[in-house]
Amino acid sequence: MNENKQRAAQAGHMGYGSRLTEQPADELLQSAFAHEVSDGALLYHGMSLADLAYCVMLCECGLIPRAARQPLMRGLLELHAIPADQFPFDPVFGDVYTNREQALRERVPESGADGWLRLGRARRESSTVGYLITTRAYLLRLIEAHAALIKVLLRLATEHRTTLMPDYTYLQKAHPTTLAHYLLSFVAPLLRDSERLRAAYTRVNQSPVGVGSVNGSRLPLDRARAAELLGFEGIAAHTRDAMWQADVAIEVAADVVILMTTLDRLAEDLYIFATEEFGYLTLADAHSRISVIMPQKKNPYSLAYVRGAARASSAALYTIIATNQTPSGQPDNRIFAYGELPRALDRATRTVRLLTGVLERAEWHVARMAARSAEGFSGATDLGDYLSEAADLDPRTAHRIIGYAVRKALEAGQPSGQPLTSVALDQAAQALLGRTLNLPDDAVRKAQEPLAIVESRRGIGGASYQSVTALLEDYQVRYQDYQWWEDQEQVRLEMVEQTLLTLARTIAES
Repeated sequence: MNENKQRAAQAGHMGYGSRLTEQPADELLQSAFAHEVSDGALLYHGMSLADLAYCVMLCECGLIPRAARQPLMRGLLELHAIPADQFPFDPVFGDVYTNREQALRERVPESGADGWLRLGRARRESSTVGYLITTRAYLLRLIEAHAALIKVLLRLATEHRTTLMPDYTYLQKAHPTTLAHYLLSFVAPLLRDSERLRAAYTRVNQSPVGVGSVNGSRLPLDRARAAELLGFEGIAAHTRDAMWQADVAIEVAADVVILMTTLDRLAEDLYIFATEEFGYLTLADAHSRISVIMPQKKNPYSLAYVRGAARASSAALYTIIATNQTPSGQPDNRIFAYGELPRALDRATRTVRLLTGVLERAEWHVARMAARSAEGFSGATDLGDYLSEAADLDPRTAHRIIGYAVRKALEAGQPSGQPLTSVALDQAAQALLGRTLNLPDDAVRKAQEPLAIVESRRGIGGASYQSVTALLEDYQVRYQDYQWWEDQEQVRLEMVEQTLLTLARTIAES
């Protein structure tokens, strides 16, 4: 370690031997510098592209002497070819930027050629651009996985438009519904997530290149050209804001939490549905784990992970919020966000893919769900509507009569899957109103049939086949637009990167 520190000091690295007279303290190396380089593999590719684009822009603007252009660009291309996980980051050389600078210096023996990359550029600009490119890439991966999850849910909903199941509130049977309608209740927030993620992506994809640290630069830097070279959609215009904006990281992290909350709610339900007590769902063995001590058990481990990952995303959001609550112009926020945000995006992506796989391979026990859709006197609400129409009872009175009839049926040991009869309603009405209703028994029973109940929900967003089909058509259009945009953005960024590398190689070879 001392040998490395001496080598760094002799090289004039990080200002030692110029502004600073002491080598970095061991406790600084082992804390802050070690933390920063621990994010090196995450930021490396983005920072490499940022360096290449900045160098191309400086060359095009005539700001780098011709003699320095070729060796500098060759050195940068050599660094770009190093796999991120193989770059020898060392805290003795400071952060990711200064590690790369040291490696560039070793590859550019021409005196001073490497130093031109600093022209008009602060350390934090390089790392900020790399961080934005990294975040953009991780966010786009999440969007790709997110779109795939929506596709699977839409397919399952299409297949199960007539699959009856009980719906629940407070984990108590509420109404009969269909599996399709239930699944679409998660597609709806996921499509809202698609709007949030695209909006956040647009804000991440604004270029801070050429800000000159905080107040701009006296040099004729072409900020628009630099943004174009890196595939940014626009320019973060205000130079100080471009360098230190805190809200974008918080927004992205919050969007991840919102998405993960939807995943958690679905996973929590599936966790319950997969129990023997419910028996609506069986996970594939590939998404399960055995108990070490209890050989009969098949644990839904995948769903447990989804639940935990959702909570971890909330912790990441809090970290990003807390570290951004500083005076403006402070590096505290970025030091921690550099790794925290990409890792949160990566964890979310892996979790989305996991839940997608669970849904693709899980087996739904449709006969059991259909049988249980009539249990718990789940037709009581529709029976109340029928009483209001057929017996001219106000809803409150109808509610009292049915509630009384349910209580008496339970006290008598009647299975909750058997519908209430006209006789039971007459007994309740006699006890509460002093008169009978004399309703046809077949009409009373029909009002409580699960399929009839579901098919009566023909309004916008209802559970009927007709209404669910209309929802599916709308959701499919929105999904396809989202998927198309994601595909096009992937292609665009690949083309941008290839164009940048071609320009860089042309300079290196000229």
